[in-house]
Amino acid sequence: MSAEQASKGRNRNERFVYQDDDAIEKPFNWAQIRRLYFYMRPYRRQLMPVLLMMVVGTLTRLGTPLLMLQAIDGILGEKGSQNVYHLVGIGAAMLALYILQWISNTYRIKYTNIIGQQVIYDLRAHLFQHIQKLSFRFYDKRPAGSILVRVTNDVNALQDLFTNGVVNLLMDCIQLAGIVIILLALNIKLGLAVMITVPLMFIVSTSLRKRIRFAWQDVRMKQSRINSHLNESIQGMKVTQAFVQEKDNMGFFDHMNTINLKSWNKASALNQTFGPVIEITAAIGTCILFWYGAMLIQAEVITIGLLIAFANYIGNFWEPINRLGQMYSQLLIAMASSERIFEFIDEETTVREGDKAQLLPPIKGDVTFDNIVFEYEKGRQALKGISIDVKAGQSIALVGHTGSGKSTIINLLCRFYDPVQGRVLIDGIDIRDVNIESLRSQIGIVLQDTFIFAGSIRDNIRYGRLDATDDEIEEAAKAVHAHDFIMGLPDGYDTQVEERGNVLSMGQRQLLSFARALLADPRILILDEATASIDTETELKIQEALKTLLAGRTSFMIAHRLSTIRHADDIIVLDHGVIVEQGNHEQLVAKRGVYNGLIEAQFRFL
Repeated sequence: MSAEQASKGRNRNERFVYQDDDAIEKPFNWAQIRRLYFYMRPYRRQLMPVLLMMVVGTLTRLGTPLLMLQAIDGILGEKGSQNVYHLVGIGAAMLALYILQWISNTYRIKYTNIIGQQVIYDLRAHLFQHIQKLSFRFYDKRPAGSILVRVTNDVNALQDLFTNGVVNLLMDCIQLAGIVIILLALNIKLGLAVMITVPLMFIVSTSLRKRIRFAWQDVRMKQSRINSHLNESIQGMKVTQAFVQEKDNMGFFDHMNTINLKSWNKASALNQTFGPVIEITAAIGTCILFWYGAMLIQAEVITIGLLIAFANYIGNFWEPINRLGQMYSQLLIAMASSERIFEFIDEETTVREGDKAQLLPPIKGDVTFDNIVFEYEKGRQALKGISIDVKAGQSIALVGHTGSGKSTIINLLCRFYDPVQGRVLIDGIDIRDVNIESLRSQIGIVLQDTFIFAGSIRDNIRYGRLDATDDEIEEAAKAVHAHDFIMGLPDGYDTQVEERGNVLSMGQRQLLSFARALLADPRILILDEATASIDTETELKIQEALKTLLAGRTSFMIAHRLSTIRHADDIIVLDHGVIVEQGNHEQLVAKRGVYNGLIEAQFRFL
């Protein structure tokens, strides 16, 4: 990659900053970790036998050096057959402890992994369920790739913590407490001497905690940027190739990838500092043990067996200390990821149901926009005092230049956003007072940017009403003239389409979306540039079908091709969030105003 390409990548990267990439400056606190463990509460009963096996395994490990002490001192203090019987008995006891330890560890590892994976499943499901409820304002501020990394990478980062971290933490704490008690009970002076280095180790490791935590948080943010760019690049690959921007795109990706690598190496290097600190501390402690222990043996204060038992316990002491250091690293990684997960979970939707929200009863279709003011950003009004009164069964067309507020009106009707001022009423009921699901279930919408899911043609149409029969699906397809092209596909209605329906033409995808909306049989139907990518012949057929299909339904149509809305009952012309003209086609043409100007402009380009 050339220096020029790298420079382009750097410059572009400086502009490529998302809101969610801002550092989350929350102090490390156990309350955050306890919040994660809230997801383990439903599995408390399943954890009880696991905890029992943990205690059994820990006790067997603590008992083994004591048997070794008895064996060594017995060899030195007994002769002949007594010595043999003594060793055989102790050997049998140690074998029994090892078998019991193996059984308990096998059970513990198996079921902690099962429970841990279930907890991860619950957390991911809860996160996905929550983000589905968030309003459009949330998605306006964040790219899809950044959201994706929270549900995948950040949740995956918690797997080690849930699968073995919790139980290992308890096991190591119990083992450490048991070792300390036994060492002090065997010889308090020697016990205090070998543990004198522990406070030093904690002082050094504590100074590393904040740096490691922020290093892992930085890694998560860099990974989020990469995922966001990958998602954007894959979706925009046609544009990238059409404008021959592969090298620039690669330069940008390489720059982000390099930054991510450096961030990971920094965090990993800091993370690895725990190991050497513990090893050095353990080495110093071992030197103190044998130096001071040898003096006590010479003074006949302790036996050789006791010194060897001490050495065994010290070895077992630093092992859980080392694991606790690794566990702390896991906690730091979990903290960085949990902050990002809970940032989303704590995100409150700006479109909320009231505590007393009622189910919207079956509607007739009267719609009223009462003095609506709306702004996407504070201080920049997209709608300025809009008032519209629509009777059930009427067809309303919304026209105007890009950015005039057409789609905003539709978004407010579906309650994807709430107005800053004014009310939206359906059959005289303020839609903010009703259950959102009961509202949207009675509204059908066909967007210009049609989304087709991976799956069969039949399942994509059935998405409008999941309990629809195959006959009802085919009837809806026939009504919008999609049946013929579907039957021309290799497997008809069972033909599998890829993600976003890329094997279909734009017009075919719009026809499927149209059939999906009609199958839902809504009382209010919204067509947002629904015929923009359909050829003229098909459009004429759909116009004929609409005369029957829209009968008795309230419909809102957004169209730049004004020929498709000539027969609308009422045409509303918008300009910068204000209604500038309103009436039917003939009335507006006769005024020779804005609407007539739009028609003439279209004819000039035909």
